[in-house]
Amino acid sequence: MSEVAVHAEDLTIGYGDDRPAVSGVSFELPLDGILGIVGEAGSGKSTLARAVAAQSVPGERAVPHIVGGRLRVLGREVRDLAPRRRNQLMLKVGYLPQDGGSTLEPHLTVGENVAAPIYQRDDDYDRRKAGALVAQLVDAVRLPLGVMAKMPHELSRGQRQRIALARALILEPHLLVADDPTMGVDVLVRGRILTVIADLQRERAFSALVIGHDLRELRSMTDQIAVMHEGMFVGYGHADDVLANPLHPYVEALAATAR
Repeated sequence: MSEVAVHAEDLTIGYGDDRPAVSGVSFELPLDGILGIVGEAGSGKSTLARAVAAQSVPGERAVPHIVGGRLRVLGREVRDLAPRRRNQLMLKVGYLPQDGGSTLEPHLTVGENVAAPIYQRDDDYDRRKAGALVAQLVDAVRLPLGVMAKMPHELSRGQRQRIALARALILEPHLLVADDPTMGVDVLVRGRILTVIADLQRERAFSALVIGHDLRELRSMTDQIAVMHEGMFVGYGHADDVLANPLHPYVEALAATAR
């Protein structure tokens, strides 16, 4: 496998209209590393996350497509990837969409929600083994095992978000793409969610692309950041270097809030 989990080169992504949502971005995410991407709403962060994850969830807008440049994920070129190979890649990428807790199936228990990707891959998978894997991950995201028997609506928003994270990691992916995992979550819980992601990333040695809107939150889990503004990178590298030498007014504004 390549020495990088994600390699993007002059990457441009659109939805079929005239103006691309992401325009000419280049970056690398090392194996077993974390890259944080920060930017305001509409900057193209979620489009980039969905393209890297090579998947979407019901209710999301049309699937983004690569219209220029290159995107290589876990050693595979994503552009024009055949459906079968895309499905193979998806098994190696965990995707936590915005407000992932709202994507839990309301008619399934919490445990069944976490286990769902296992049975989507193999309907005959041993139920006892699946239960053990689910219990292990529920414990890993710092929730009591008793929540496994509950329904999603019985959990708080922050708890549902952590269950969605457990579901994204149940197939032991090599890469996690987390799109604004603290969006809409109470401020007292946000840090806990990012700490769980960072701890699991170290323990399980996967790569992670984490999207956010709060630079201070992202800096709590990684020093490597990219700053997006109007579909482009206006800062990229070590957070201290990016903020100390801002090359764009938006980065200057971020640097002022980070002091």
